[in-house]
Amino acid sequence: MTVSQDHSLAGARPLALAKWLYAVAGLVVLIVFVGGITRLTESGLSITHWSVVTGILPPLTEAAWQAEFDLYRQTGEYRFESGPAGMDLAAFKFIYFWEWFHRILGRIIGLAFLLPMIWFWVKGAIPKGYKPRLVALFALICGQGALGWYMVASGVGTDLTDVSHFRLSAHLLTALFLLGGLIWTARDLQMQTHNPGANPASLTGPSIVIGAIFFIQLLLGAWVAGLNAGHVAYDWPLMNGQFLPQPDLSQGWLWALTHDPFLLQFLHRWWAWIAIAALVWLARRVRAHDRLASIAIHTAFGTMFLLGIATVMTEVSLWVAVSHQLVGALLVVTVAWAMHSDGAARSARRS
Repeated sequence: MTVSQDHSLAGARPLALAKWLYAVAGLVVLIVFVGGITRLTESGLSITHWSVVTGILPPLTEAAWQAEFDLYRQTGEYRFESGPAGMDLAAFKFIYFWEWFHRILGRIIGLAFLLPMIWFWVKGAIPKGYKPRLVALFALICGQGALGWYMVASGVGTDLTDVSHFRLSAHLLTALFLLGGLIWTARDLQMQTHNPGANPASLTGPSIVIGAIFFIQLLLGAWVAGLNAGHVAYDWPLMNGQFLPQPDLSQGWLWALTHDPFLLQFLHRWWAWIAIAALVWLARRVRAHDRLASIAIHTAFGTMFLLGIATVMTEVSLWVAVSHQLVGALLVVTVAWAMHSDGAARSARRS
């Protein structure tokens, strides 16, 4: 019996699984977009508790809305920022919506992954070797939800006006890692539709280096968002008329590198050039055998770079800044795509 025949008799449906994973990846891009709105409108602390089941519905009566508002008024964000700014119940309902919608999307993603996975599993449609990977992806989805609450908890019941930027970065980067994993697995499954005996692609050495450089840029961006560091300078390429505003070294370089908003915005601006060089390298590596991936990377990082400058110069305009984060998620998609093509090409050469 040939490998192809055995694959067919097993009932595996790699193309169907690939399409499903692409759809879930689309939902992850959407939740990253909504998460950006939630962060920029400072909506994240509007829901001060985590109710997995009962939290599906928003408050349905004025009394229920008032009770939620009273809980929010106990947070440091309200007492030191929103309250003095004159927030009323109508304004609270606006920020509550974005946090509620963000959480609902998280539940939808969990179900959109779990229920089809169970169906494919029962039907014997999952190719050999992919069940552990799908379980790991679902674990990432669950972990992402837990990190979201862990992040919110850092700003509830404290005098802090924001959540921890470390927890925020963990929450965001886990979502982006999940996104990359979904794309990578979907492309592995696509390869099986053309060659049932194809081995999964593996990371190449250059891809690991490029991924590390890109990760640092994403981490810096998450810290900039978490510390509201986008507001410390609205000019470009200088910062408040200087190349490098004096960093706060009162607590040492390590503290400055992880907490000083001026230094972090500076690093995010200029590390971008290193990240671009790395992504150009990746695009050139895959251009000969996957020209579309090369074009997609150039388009995504070019758009993201311009939106980053626009975010600064528009004083962190909501929709410009959210678009910057959205294109960042799409850039992760293109990077995972190109890295997979790089690994698949190496496997093909070795074969």
